[in-house]
Amino acid sequence: MTKSRKPTPPPCPVTYALEIFGDRWTLLVLKDLILEARYRYKDLMAANSGLATNVLADRLKRLEQRGLIEKTRDPQDGRQFVYLPTGTAIGLIPMLVEMIAWSARQGVSQVPPEFLERIERDRAGLIADLTEQVERNLEAHRAIGG
Repeated sequence: MTKSRKPTPPPCPVTYALEIFGDRWTLLVLKDLILEARYRYKDLMAANSGLATNVLADRLKRLEQRGLIEKTRDPQDGRQFVYLPTGTAIGLIPMLVEMIAWSARQGVSQVPPEFLERIERDRAGLIADLTEQVERNLEAHRAIGG
């Protein structure tokens, strides 16, 4: 079986982003991978009630094709896989923070008040801290074998 080629991006950047993120589940899966360090399929399923297994499998495959995640064998259970965000995915942290801030301004955020205060007070520092934390999580995951 041959590996799928990475799709050619359209010339419009908004169209490109919508092709990747323009459905209900993709950003939630990315949020869980990036901000929640949920790297295993079962953990992603548990975090997103209502997400069908075939939809999760499809989103993970698409994210891998687009270079946003890498799929590797789980060192703790070679029958399973882990899905790790790449540097490209980690680059979405500022967008995720903006979405959280926007949702909070609309009154629909369930984010702790301290997090929202940090967004308003020190957005750049928060983004830098989150990026560093994600990179540490990935290093620790790789170092201990999952």
